[in-house]
Amino acid sequence: MRDVKHRAIAETILDRCDTLAAISELPDGILRQYLTDEHRRANQQMADWFASAGLQTWQDAVGNQWGRLPAADEDAPRLIIGSHLDTVPYAGAYDGILGVLLGLSLLEYFREQPALPFHLDVVGFADEEGSRFGTTLIGSQALADQFQPAWLDIPDRNGVRMGEAMQQFGLDPALVREARLDPESVLAYWEAHIEQGPVLEAQGLSLGIVTGIAGAKRARVQVRGQAGHAGTTPMRLRRDALAGAADLIGVIERIGQQGVSGDVATVGDVAVRPGAANVISGQCDLQLDVRSLDDARRDAMIEKIEQQAETLARSRRLSIEFDWYHHAPAVLCDDTVRERLTRAVELTGTIAFPLPSGAGHDAMAVASVAPVGMLFMRSPGGISHHPDESVIDEDVARAFEVLIEAVHQQAQRS
Repeated sequence: MRDVKHRAIAETILDRCDTLAAISELPDGILRQYLTDEHRRANQQMADWFASAGLQTWQDAVGNQWGRLPAADEDAPRLIIGSHLDTVPYAGAYDGILGVLLGLSLLEYFREQPALPFHLDVVGFADEEGSRFGTTLIGSQALADQFQPAWLDIPDRNGVRMGEAMQQFGLDPALVREARLDPESVLAYWEAHIEQGPVLEAQGLSLGIVTGIAGAKRARVQVRGQAGHAGTTPMRLRRDALAGAADLIGVIERIGQQGVSGDVATVGDVAVRPGAANVISGQCDLQLDVRSLDDARRDAMIEKIEQQAETLARSRRLSIEFDWYHHAPAVLCDDTVRERLTRAVELTGTIAFPLPSGAGHDAMAVASVAPVGMLFMRSPGGISHHPDESVIDEDVARAFEVLIEAVHQQAQRS
């Protein structure tokens, strides 16, 4: 068992996760989206916790919430620890949020220790999931000076554009660049996160050291045929968009299965039009996600998908169009940060198991301006993005100990 004090801290962290889980747009589940009242309330709760601990706190120009244990020297560099506070619909209570709250407890711990030679910062990113506007990593891309002005015109499901939502939230869209980091001031960015997969549990291990984050591309795929009466149109004369989309989904799955470990291709959403039992589908819209730790290999998968889609379209007399609207390159974690986290895990008596991340994380964006590393905690059942998402108290206590040791190592090196 872990140190009694650390186990008590783990319980506090998990209690705080429950407090944030209660801040939700849904009466029967968890949902916090960018620039909503729930976003505001979650940020305020974090600010209250930071302030109650005697820490500095502020909200930046894009809506990320920060806390800081300052160094004695105002011009000292920064070590940043964080993750995201937003969620998908009907989320679990730990994806992203657990990493932010581990960071908060870390600040509280080191506030009682001798001063560190760097600012210890914690960030709760405003939007990683993209649930409201469909553009992921908004908070962390702003830090990396990658926020695109065109995003301000993206509407949500109710027609509210991001720029309007920012103004309603109290942010000035013209000042978004003020959120960007100065790369010279940042020592590193560390992110603790649940694995969101079954690998650590299958290995019987509590913690993992992330080697890299898979690069992803997403497309809106439109399959168009000809709607018609289900009773009067002979089978051989049909141009059935749904039937063609079903064949295309099979093609995509087979190409994903042919890849190496970590290569995946997924159709996660299908919308059929007109959408009636007695009408042949005239249009079918799909959402496609393709990922790999190697961008060239991912792009080769995409090329195969598009080639076979073209063949399928000709044979069925359909039109199939791909709109690639999201591109996140693969990111390798920094070797020095990986070594520091690995050493910290080993010093706390745990096996440091290396593994890739198939899911995207804020570290992907921050990697362009700072060395990044990630610590994974076991996900029981591999369940995430679901109300049944869970963690093991002991794993949280271990992760907390690892972060303490890693900060000590960083202080010795600094």
